[in-house]
Amino acid sequence: MDIKNIGIVGAGQMGAGIAQIAAYNDYKVILRDIEQEFCDSAVLKIKQGLDKRVAQGKETQENVDKTLGNIRTTVDINDLKDCDMVIEAVPEILELKKATFAELSRVCREDAILCTNTSSMSVTDIMSECANAQRCAGTHFFFPVTAMRLVEIIRGSMTSDGTVETIKETAAGIGKTPVICREDTPGFIVNRCLFAFLLEAIRCYEEGVASIEDIDTAMKLGLNHPLGPFEMMDMSGIETFPRVCNTLSALPVTDWSAPESLKKLVEEGRHGRKSGHGWYDYE
Repeated sequence: MDIKNIGIVGAGQMGAGIAQIAAYNDYKVILRDIEQEFCDSAVLKIKQGLDKRVAQGKETQENVDKTLGNIRTTVDINDLKDCDMVIEAVPEILELKKATFAELSRVCREDAILCTNTSSMSVTDIMSECANAQRCAGTHFFFPVTAMRLVEIIRGSMTSDGTVETIKETAAGIGKTPVICREDTPGFIVNRCLFAFLLEAIRCYEEGVASIEDIDTAMKLGLNHPLGPFEMMDMSGIETFPRVCNTLSALPVTDWSAPESLKKLVEEGRHGRKSGHGWYDYE
């Protein structure tokens, strides 16, 4: 299938980022959320980011106008009925995602490709109430979407080869490099490996092995990482971390339970840079 029209469900930072890169690469995008103010805020942030690049000489006004012109917004999920592909980017709550796909199954064309941007949950479970499950798959984008080059494509138990190939072509069309996760395993490829690394960094801190700052410095300079593990958690948002740990706990390899120090940060509303506080203070 030749994908031309892409629907995005969820106008948060992930949904907005996916909408931006798709629109920038000449796809027609419909961005949907439950409140118009969420959509308007997303479009405003997209415009502000692009305007900043124009001011820096890194982007042209023509491309900004084209990108914004390729995005329209809605609060009515029925407006996605003619989309060739729909990507769900709602919060990491299984029942919410399942309900979203049940509704998309009702609204969208039978041949439309339906994708979830979950970072760790079972694609098969999310799409269990969706008709024609062979057209469904996971498409895990990474934050910030406009900068990160990877997309994990995750096969559900019934995902067809044709669906995977179409998603691969579309991912390449929006400037991303796709990799295929052939098994619907918790955490897929990146988070299954990454969270073992992050959890061990937290344990080193909790056991008094080193300070947060020294662990970050050691990982950056010792492994040539652009960010240390605590800086990375703050940037991506700490509040989702315990939910991913819970999903990964199905794996027998490691103790995936969220450490107490991290749970305390979430309880205190210290969600990282966006809240002004995480492992570090940003105000």
